[in-house]
Amino acid sequence: MTGPAATNTYLARILDAHRQAAAADDRRLDDLIARTADLGATRGFGPALSGADGVAVISEVKRRSPSKGDLHPGLDPAELASDYAGGGASCLSVLTDREFFGGSPDDLAAARGAVDLPVIRKDFTVTANDVADARLMGADAVLLIVAALDDAELGDFHALAAELGLDALVETNDEAEVERALAVGATLIGVNQRDLVTFEVDTARAVRVAAAIPDEVVSVAESGIGGPDDLPPLAEAGFDAVLVGESLVRSGDPRAAVAALRAATAG
Repeated sequence: MTGPAATNTYLARILDAHRQAAAADDRRLDDLIARTADLGATRGFGPALSGADGVAVISEVKRRSPSKGDLHPGLDPAELASDYAGGGASCLSVLTDREFFGGSPDDLAAARGAVDLPVIRKDFTVTANDVADARLMGADAVLLIVAALDDAELGDFHALAAELGLDALVETNDEAEVERALAVGATLIGVNQRDLVTFEVDTARAVRVAAAIPDEVVSVAESGIGGPDDLPPLAEAGFDAVLVGESLVRSGDPRAAVAALRAATAG
């Protein structure tokens, strides 16, 4: 696959909404880039993952999802971020998509302001302006979904992220998408176990695709991680980190839930 996802899928509907919004955005990229010049250094998302003892945990601030509906619409992002940090999370992921996930840039600012952890803007990047916006709203990393982008977009956005001091988590679903990620120089690759056509989870996907990711690339397993028992197979497959949202948000004790995930492979 060398272009955006096919129509009539969850991903396609979300991307269509984002591309419509992007078409109405008349801001100049050069102006946005200029505004980033005076920002402080980012916190180093990739290094925080590769330096962890055992499998690192990226804990997600997530209010709702298109397939599950409301998860925790009234959550306090600062409080949740503090709980995640207290449990041993290495990084945070914050949804900023409003329409489909109930997130916002304010959630990212509040979460990042409450802790010292690096934060990724979890959203659907469809233009270069989106990359610049991630930096301007305070993110340390940006998500690039291979299935959502053609090869030129993927390469351009990855290069711009590096220019702005952002790490880029390049999300894949299969070996062919890993190959596309590597072709643009990705050093941080995620494998999403959620099928972006059906939104169903295949918990064997990450283990299967891991073999295509070189050892020197920081690898992240995403989606479908319900608890500590899910981590040892991912660690054995070579993953450096997991990104976990729904199970933590719904846990009732996110600090303890993160600590349990960390204990599964640490030491």
